[in-house]
Amino acid sequence: MSDLQIGLLVIGAVIVAAVLLFNWIQERRFRKQADAAFQAPVGDALMQPGAVPRDMHQRVEPALREPVFDAGGLDEVAEAGEPSLQIDSAAAPAASSPAPLGDAAADLRTASSIPPSPPAPSRPAAPPVAAPYDELIEYRVRIGSDGVRADAFGDAFNHARTLGKAVRWMGLPVGAAEWQEIQPWREVDYQQVVVTMQLADRNGAVQEDQLSALCAMLQSTAQTHNLRIACGDVAEAIERAQAIDRFCVDVDVLIGLNVVARGEGSVNLTRIVHEAESCGMALGVDGVFQLLDSRGEPLYALCNHDAEPFSATVIAGQASQGITLQFDVPRVPDGLKVFDGMVAFGRKLANEVGGILVDDNLRPLTDSGIEKIRTQLTQIYERMEARGVPSGSRRALRLFS
Repeated sequence: MSDLQIGLLVIGAVIVAAVLLFNWIQERRFRKQADAAFQAPVGDALMQPGAVPRDMHQRVEPALREPVFDAGGLDEVAEAGEPSLQIDSAAAPAASSPAPLGDAAADLRTASSIPPSPPAPSRPAAPPVAAPYDELIEYRVRIGSDGVRADAFGDAFNHARTLGKAVRWMGLPVGAAEWQEIQPWREVDYQQVVVTMQLADRNGAVQEDQLSALCAMLQSTAQTHNLRIACGDVAEAIERAQAIDRFCVDVDVLIGLNVVARGEGSVNLTRIVHEAESCGMALGVDGVFQLLDSRGEPLYALCNHDAEPFSATVIAGQASQGITLQFDVPRVPDGLKVFDGMVAFGRKLANEVGGILVDDNLRPLTDSGIEKIRTQLTQIYERMEARGVPSGSRRALRLFS
């Protein structure tokens, strides 16, 4: 073998070694980026004091995993104030301060996140930013990037509205420490995005095709814009959705109290309207009076028995067969107190028009009958508290919508 051949072999070996080394370095760098994008959950800022990080593949078994919630692996979510989260603006007044588990102030859950760039060595390390996510009632898709413009999600954002369940879009802007609701028309670049779909509401549990469609749509967007994406387990989410739906059906109760005339008479609507307005009830566009709380959410409603709804101007002497007071049990905070107030108001109306307070079967409501209803309400509210869905909380308002 000549010196030329030996030289060529040596050069070839060096080139091959260099290529292998370059590929190894590139693969190692990519692995580090991927691990940084979807690392195991860090300490949860919304968890109670003393909480510790948990492995991404290790599920904490909460109190929610009882016979009613028989879909394994439901994580109880601590509902505490998320720092400066710009979401659910309609309910923002209720989230002015941190609240204990299940309070109406917030329904967000933090989970694994894509951490921001580390701070300069001269400054103390900032705590990782956790993504907003409610593990109990939401399915999650995580997206990571080096900076993706909001309008990249425009088509997916519009299509998600047709899937039949509530979808939330949250993003962490590049270089920011606060999550915000994504609006595709904003000129904002995001380094992390979390998209969630609600697992159940009053229309029932989410279906597999709805979750699969959401994930497929986002995977297509991620491929188009070279984004990193991780979809949650669809089968596990379906089990959770069905368990949540069964629980909601059990506690979804509407209580009605009626004021009817004695004998074959009628009740004076003019007096009814006057009492409703004096009590602070507001007349809606649907012709139903409602007593609202500080958030603008109904505590109980007043409607006319007759087909004609209430109007802003009631003719003097206008009469009706009766009126109904309605109380939506799972959507009202401090329900026992509100129920007592509704009963007192119903009795006042009955005295004003010379009528009688009866149940839906037109049986007079006695003190013992009222107390029996209160006992049933107490049991419902205890069950809701035990499963992390307190009545009137933001989570309850979302589930019972």
